[in-house]
Amino acid sequence: MKIKKQHLILSMIALCSLLLADQYTKWLAISHLKGQKPFVIISRVLEFSYLENTGAAFSSFAGKQTLLICLTTVVTLLLLWKYLTLPDGKRFVPMRLCMLLILSGAVGNLIDRVSRNYVVDFIYFVPIDFPKFNVADIYITVGVAVLAFLLFFRYSDEDMEALLSFRMQKK
Repeated sequence: MKIKKQHLILSMIALCSLLLADQYTKWLAISHLKGQKPFVIISRVLEFSYLENTGAAFSSFAGKQTLLICLTTVVTLLLLWKYLTLPDGKRFVPMRLCMLLILSGAVGNLIDRVSRNYVVDFIYFVPIDFPKFNVADIYITVGVAVLAFLLFFRYSDEDMEALLSFRMQKK
């Protein structure tokens, strides 16, 4: 069964809202942090500082924009297709929400790669010297973490078939 029209409209509104929030925070980072000293939120814990990341997570694949754009596009299209072909019903709402977060993050960073040739990162956790990240990265991380939890502890083997199947589901 395909996703209901009203759910699709709500999903599009949510996706657009998440994308706007991501792009707005990146615009703020460019406007207020680029070329400036770090903005300390909590001394020796959290700060905002501007970084143009030409790679992916942890700056892997630095300078490989074409590869990253292609890979992100393929993953985004697969996630979108799977989102639309999951069985309808309340049981898969948490999975769909996770997919929306992951899609929003992927598309948010894809927008940066295509329009700027780099991703704007600006959030930095000082004590663990964690690489800088952005709001889209938070969407992806939270979406993947919650989805993994759901797959391990909520969904049955039959539900997993719905996720991993390459055909339209009829639940």
